[in-house]
Amino acid sequence: MGGQSSKMTTSTEVPTPIQMGTHSLYAADLSYYEAACVEDPNLQSFDATIQERTNRVISSLASGVEVHSISIDSLGEVTGSLLEMNQEVVKVILECKQDIWNKKDRDLFSLVDDFFENSLQTLEFCNALEKCLKRAREKLVIVKSAMTYFEDEAQNEVGGSTYVKTLQGLKDFKEAGDPFTEEFYSLFQSVFAQQVSMLKKLQSRKHKLDKKLKSLKTLKRVSSVIFVAAFVSVLIFSVVAAAIAAPPVITALAGALAVPIGSVGKWCNSLFKKYETALKGQREVINSMQVGTYIQLVDLKNIRVRIEQLEIKMESMLQNADFALTNEDGVRFAIDEIKKKIETFADIIDSLSEQADQCSRQTRKARTVVIQKIIKYSG
Repeated sequence: MGGQSSKMTTSTEVPTPIQMGTHSLYAADLSYYEAACVEDPNLQSFDATIQERTNRVISSLASGVEVHSISIDSLGEVTGSLLEMNQEVVKVILECKQDIWNKKDRDLFSLVDDFFENSLQTLEFCNALEKCLKRAREKLVIVKSAMTYFEDEAQNEVGGSTYVKTLQGLKDFKEAGDPFTEEFYSLFQSVFAQQVSMLKKLQSRKHKLDKKLKSLKTLKRVSSVIFVAAFVSVLIFSVVAAAIAAPPVITALAGALAVPIGSVGKWCNSLFKKYETALKGQREVINSMQVGTYIQLVDLKNIRVRIEQLEIKMESMLQNADFALTNEDGVRFAIDEIKKKIETFADIIDSLSEQADQCSRQTRKARTVVIQKIIKYSG
């Protein structure tokens, strides 16, 4: 062991330097750091501080080399500088911690749960609409029968009692009631309100994600800070070892520190990419739910408009029927007015049926798309 110590102190071998230049192992990471400094004023400030302290340490070491010794003051400068640089790293990381180590995806999955629950409510509404349209078609059949009775009875007109079947048909039409029940309207209001609320939540979440994506330079700053702090640490230790002129020491340092410094850049870049990918993945899920919710809202609005049109036509026809029932001499007039509306009434029923089917299909499609995005994002 004594021999080994003698060999260490008397060797004249030239120390093997750690390659820090343009073609070194760290060139790509240094280039990344330099580019980040150009883009980020905060990183420029950190870089200036690091450079000033590094120059101060190396100058101090150089003074020690001139007298072929490393003074206690020089070593103290090295230790103090490393501690200061570490504190700078901690400061930057703490400032950025909330951006980087964001809470788990509880909020996202809560939104996903709400989306699927709301879509089920929409499908339930579509089924309820079809039941209402079935009752509307039954009313249409009744009023068409009354018109047929009128054609037959008008040909054999023998006085007021001629329109018995016609009036009975109009009475049945009136007593059939509104095909759209209070429960249906209540369900519609509930589903519509849920979708509006859902869209607002999704827009808010998307806005937050967009802000995070715009502030990804924060993570780049942290990545660069960690890398350059480690890089400078290796540089300073290399100078110390070279100043002592102990090749085994510098070799050992190179072997021990080259692994962290060689991998830290890749690790930081990997962290940055993972964070960016996670944000973009969440944004895809949010965007797909937002599109699905918006389409459902559009479908619901269109359905509401058509229902209002159907109600107006039906109310007008009921007024005509009521007029005929209270004024038997006005049967012909009432039937003529109903004839003008009955085709439009039938067309609106068919249109609503198509819209209900479309809403149902698009709601199921939206659910499928969101599931696919979640699988992709989870992967």
